[in-house]
Amino acid sequence: MTDALKHARRIVVKVGSSLVTNEGRGVDAEAIGTWCRQLAALSRQGKEVIMVSSGAIAEGMKRLGWASRPKELHELQAAAAVGQMGLVQMYESKLSEHGIGSAQVLLTHADLADRERYLNARSTLLTLLGLHVIPVINENDTVVNDEIKFGDNDTLGALVANLVEADALVILTDQRGLYSADPRKNPDARFIDVAQAGDPVLEQMAGGAGSGVGTGGMITKILAAKRAAGSGASTVIAWGREPDVLLRLAQGESIGTALLAGTAKLAARKQWMADHLQLRGAVTVDDGAAIKLRDEGKSLLPIGVVGVEGDFHRGDVIAVRTAAGVEIARGLANYASTEARLIARKASSQIEALLGFTNEPELIHRDNLVLTGSAAPALQG
Repeated sequence: MTDALKHARRIVVKVGSSLVTNEGRGVDAEAIGTWCRQLAALSRQGKEVIMVSSGAIAEGMKRLGWASRPKELHELQAAAAVGQMGLVQMYESKLSEHGIGSAQVLLTHADLADRERYLNARSTLLTLLGLHVIPVINENDTVVNDEIKFGDNDTLGALVANLVEADALVILTDQRGLYSADPRKNPDARFIDVAQAGDPVLEQMAGGAGSGVGTGGMITKILAAKRAAGSGASTVIAWGREPDVLLRLAQGESIGTALLAGTAKLAARKQWMADHLQLRGAVTVDDGAAIKLRDEGKSLLPIGVVGVEGDFHRGDVIAVRTAAGVEIARGLANYASTEARLIARKASSQIEALLGFTNEPELIHRDNLVLTGSAAPALQG
């Protein structure tokens, strides 16, 4: 557990509605200020942090004077729209007190299921992190429907961890961590300090929703940890009001429940890509580009592409082939096939002049590329 957070460079922190809104009483300025102070300190230590925050609907309910969570979809969306104003203002003001910039990012699960929007969201978040800005992410409850009914920000936190290839996911909740049974009902419940993410036994231990404010419960956190582990990120579930919880975790202290990923981050991501990618087209590369991909682990630049096949869009999966027709890799294209044909054999510095814009300097970034066939090495962490 200590290594999971102590050596993590990129961390996603998710905090639940009951904590953010002090059990539905409205945005808790003191609590958010405490977390923002810790986020700022982690940023100054050179760590990249992303906050996934619930609380928009609960804050909207408070501002609208509603005592109980509405059931009608349009009322939930209205509450989210009203509450989001206060939520983002609070994070912005508290982070700015520590000289840290912030950015609001609203996502839905559909954004991360669509490959082009996936790449756009990933590029935006990585750019913000590179600018030392802390993204504050919430689900776009104002426009979605099934996410409000069935979704939760625990899952969103895990999806964001996968999106940015985080080293760790920290889920702050109103419980100390995971118990073998509900400690409020069973005095013999045993606290779980550490376990393997994805262990089926954990799902049997987890109960239903623990709060009337949010939509999640311990089961959603267990499933989120399992999802995050799919890309190699370990998860810690801890009490959000534990003093300096984020700073102490980053120092290696054992707090809460650690659910460890069984596969190293790089190997997990490459395996995920190898298992999920379906081809939409292909590019042929020259010998120099093939060597850089196969032997040096480089990205595929447009200048190394000598041919483009098929009709694909940004974010689609394409094959990379040698002049002899041998597939050596697959990856997510940063440009559509029509654009790829225009920039093939050209330097990356010419992309903007040729297309009028630049998505990325690479046709396929090495993080979104996996070697295949005889070119693929054994998956290692």
